[in-house]
Amino acid sequence: MSEIEKVKQLRKSTGAGFKDCNAALKETNGDLEKAAEVLRVKGIAKASKKMSRSAHEGVVVVSGNEKKMSLLEVNCETDFVAKNNDFIEFVKELGELNNKHSSNSSELQKTKMKNNKTVEENLVAMIAKIGEKITLGRSKTLDKENSKNFAYQHTVVKDNVSKLAVIVSLKTNETSEKIDLFGKQLSMHIAASNPIALDSNGIDKEIIEKELSLIADELKNSGKPEEIAKKISLGKISKFKDENSLMTQDWVMEPKMKVENVLKNLGIEGLKISEFIRLKIGE
Repeated sequence: MSEIEKVKQLRKSTGAGFKDCNAALKETNGDLEKAAEVLRVKGIAKASKKMSRSAHEGVVVVSGNEKKMSLLEVNCETDFVAKNNDFIEFVKELGELNNKHSSNSSELQKTKMKNNKTVEENLVAMIAKIGEKITLGRSKTLDKENSKNFAYQHTVVKDNVSKLAVIVSLKTNETSEKIDLFGKQLSMHIAASNPIALDSNGIDKEIIEKELSLIADELKNSGKPEEIAKKISLGKISKFKDENSLMTQDWVMEPKMKVENVLKNLGIEGLKISEFIRLKIGE
């Protein structure tokens, strides 16, 4: 095999640049296997330097089906890389593996991909090849009995990869067009309205306390009597809970109705919203 052919083969198998492949082959006297190992080690060195950078761009990938569905966020440094075909194909395969392992990060990292290398090894190689920090971000899998999952994507980059994605699980034993339409519209509603919990009981206490603190600061210098200030505070926190709880949000398709009213009006016994997850790059 000629030197040029070896360089081509090494580039194909490692994704490294021509100069790096050529140098590695010279260092190992033309041994392809050893040259690949040299590039892998150098790739790790390059990757470790890049990991101190910030990675606020990226994409979210949706994978799975109506019974089991997952979201996975993969971050990079620039929007340009987020639209790179090699990066997108890598993310799509990661998404399928993530769904298989139910968003277990440690298991995902050790899983072998199509090229027979682990996710961790491929991540390092991708960093070395593209030249940016790439990290696996937030992830969630919905896999509940007697439920049906729905997804919505906004600002789609390609196929099932986007900048904002939602998956929602409806508890039901029935199959109907009404349920399918509601599931689709509900996932769109969540994308637009960004609820932080299913109902007010699900809102984290720290979030409530922080909001109460902000309200108190707002009313501090208002000059209002203490009793009136307390009533205003209660009203404001109640409004905050309603606006940030999915069930009490105004339905985006018909703002005069609440989500809980729309669900009730469907008239489907036992139909409930089990869980949802919304991921947006940059939030």
